[in-house]
Amino acid sequence: MIRLAESEDAHLVHHCMIAAFEEYRQADVPSSALNEAVSSIEESLRNGSERALLYLSDEIPWGSVRFKVDDHGIYFSRLSVCPEARGRGIATSMLAWLENYAIEQGKSRVWCRVRMSVPQNIQLYASLGFQVYKEEVVTNPNGFPVKTVLMEKEI
Repeated sequence: MIRLAESEDAHLVHHCMIAAFEEYRQADVPSSALNEAVSSIEESLRNGSERALLYLSDEIPWGSVRFKVDDHGIYFSRLSVCPEARGRGIATSMLAWLENYAIEQGKSRVWCRVRMSVPQNIQLYASLGFQVYKEEVVTNPNGFPVKTVLMEKEI
């Protein structure tokens, strides 16, 4: 089951994110996701600055993704699938949900930012119809430069 997360679900969103991003802890530039607190996710869900999806099976959270709706479409981030649940189509299902939500909101674009150092994520999004449209170096919240690509899918 995929559903929108409420602020009370922030710990579930956080759990999925930490489980999924743990593999990047030893990267040259560790993901800033590993430093995020449940309270910051809870606050952003409460104040509406972002929304989140949860993928649950038998009430167990296996995936999450956070997103923002703006004039141009839906920007998603922190797409997370717990390692033991990978390969089951969870990421694909959550992205399909986001695309349908975008259409319901009158939006025609879904987009994200992906680290260039994680080609398997770029390949996943490309296999789902996303295209790279820009390369950028961004400074992450830890103060480190990170080479990224912006990927989008017109729907």
